[in-house]
Amino acid sequence: MLIFGMGMDATARRRWFGTLVLLGALAMLVCGQTVLQGRLKPWLLVIYWPVCFLLTGLAVIAALRDVRALQNRARQEQRDLLASTLKEIETEASKGREPRREHRNGTP
Repeated sequence: MLIFGMGMDATARRRWFGTLVLLGALAMLVCGQTVLQGRLKPWLLVIYWPVCFLLTGLAVIAALRDVRALQNRARQEQRDLLASTLKEIETEASKGREPRREHRNGTP
């Protein structure tokens, strides 16, 4: 757990957490279907597989939270871009100049 406190931002922590729980679930799945197949007692199976499903669920939740955070960040960047563009147009209009326009090929 030392890796989570080393100055990483929320995105990096979320992705590390998702990766770790997904790798844990994958390791449990592989071990459960190969090495432990037929060796686990029935009462251990009742514990083993729900833990594997829990890890998988945590990985899914981490992925969904990451998607939501990316959407929020993209939305905020779009708002910031719109605000800065409008401010630039307003500044250029107050100076009495035409706002700069880009040509079709993307150059000013």
